[in-house]
Amino acid sequence: MEHTTLYYREGSSDKVYQAAIEPKDGGYVVTFAYGRRGATLTTGTKTQIPVDLDTAKRLYDKLIAEKTAKGYTPGEDGTPYRQTGRELQATGIHCQLLNPITEREAEMLIGDPAWCVQEKFDGRRLLIQKTGNIVTGINRLGLTVSVPEPIAAVAEAIASDFIIDGEAVGERLHAFDLLAFNGTDTRSWPYRDRYLQLMDVIGSNASRAIRLVATAFMPGQRRAFAERFRAEDKEGIVFKDIEAPYTAGRPNSGGTQLKLKFTESASFIVSQINAKRSVELMLLKNGVLVPAGNVTIPANHDIPPIGAVVECRYLYAFPESGVIYQPVYLGRRDDICTEECTVSQLKFKPASAVA
Repeated sequence: MEHTTLYYREGSSDKVYQAAIEPKDGGYVVTFAYGRRGATLTTGTKTQIPVDLDTAKRLYDKLIAEKTAKGYTPGEDGTPYRQTGRELQATGIHCQLLNPITEREAEMLIGDPAWCVQEKFDGRRLLIQKTGNIVTGINRLGLTVSVPEPIAAVAEAIASDFIIDGEAVGERLHAFDLLAFNGTDTRSWPYRDRYLQLMDVIGSNASRAIRLVATAFMPGQRRAFAERFRAEDKEGIVFKDIEAPYTAGRPNSGGTQLKLKFTESASFIVSQINAKRSVELMLLKNGVLVPAGNVTIPANHDIPPIGAVVECRYLYAFPESGVIYQPVYLGRRDDICTEECTVSQLKFKPASAVA
């Protein structure tokens, strides 16, 4: 069947778009994947049900023509995605989400033997479920998603059945937790035991595509991790209570898994499309939408529609207005619900600095 990989490069922009015609249930579907090169791509389909080959070819050709008209050019070295035909179906499997902490709180946890430290990766949350020879990707909303082929191939090579939790960055899954193993639900186990079992599950199959996240358990090691990740301009660090079970969702405050981000970013709701490729951003405060500023959409990104959830990096937010300062658009977040776009995400400029 036909498959095309297109690229768009201009300045600091480096985007990839893939399209394919694939057989399904006696007909054909047109699938696509897109995003920044090196990042985990967003996947989807142009055909909700299988169609005949001529119809699929027309849709495919139209899609390619639209992208090339926007400046995309062909290529052959993109990352293929394993499509299952069950994308965006609910699985009932949900991941544990982390609350942010302050520098002072992080300093206390670094010295606490009840906690371990890991790097916080800048990617997309991805759980991998393997049952027999079937590999399924699950996003942070609990929906099935396509899996990069290199990750799927390594998962297939592992002899065990499992549910692994991790962060996908491009063609690599940084694995940090284990929810199930050969029919045993491990979510009630202490984290240290889940981590040791995960280490055994990955074992000799550890590769560029699936890697165990390095974890610091000892006091000096925890501090060394934190200092090194900050010096290397990593996104942040994660703290995990080594005795805690795996609890899906995000607690209202605190929790047994926490994060300290070295760079500030948040998820916003697009409320209006302005002139000159700009959109208005909103956040929820006590259930009511409040303004959070505007952000310019770079030329290499499509302008998101009203109601879309988008990710923006920023320097800080003004406490009196809640508007973010020096926002940079990072892209859409189809894996984040609007209910999560709250003012509580923001880091505000200190009052002393404002004065």
